Amino acid sequence: MSEILEGRCLCGAVAFEVQGPVERVSHCHCSMCRKGHGAAFATYGTVRAAQHRFTQGEAHIGRYASSPTVERCFCTRCGSPLLWHEPGSGWLAFPLGALETAWQPEQHMHIFVDSKAPWFEITDHWPQFARSTGAHE
Repeated sequence: MSEILEGRCLCGAVAFEVQGPVERVSHCHCSMCRKGHGAAFATYGTVRAAQHRFTQGEAHIGRYASSPTVERCFCTRCGSPLLWHEPGSGWLAFPLGALETAWQPEQHMHIFVDSKAPWFEITDHWPQFARSTGAHE
């Protein structure tokens, strides 16, 4: 991918861009992503951290350590999820729902399907994994 993907939070206070290939697109069904997004799953694109940058509103970025190894960033004005990462890993995942740029990933996958919402049935043909396959695999 050579185009630049642009995204922003719900209120528009925080904006970001991603330049470079999106390594993986995953629909995460873990309980933390479901709670953080208020939906059956959260859809993320995974990129090298150097490919992502905030272009506006860094003063409105909140950070939450959702586990000992994962930090989630969100807009402090509207609560929109902005990314999650394992500090020091060199990788991060940004929510595709925040994109302003029209973009169609070539491949998707479902992860943490063992903890998916019981009221949601996965009916597409994309691969399913009981756990994660790793942030950058």
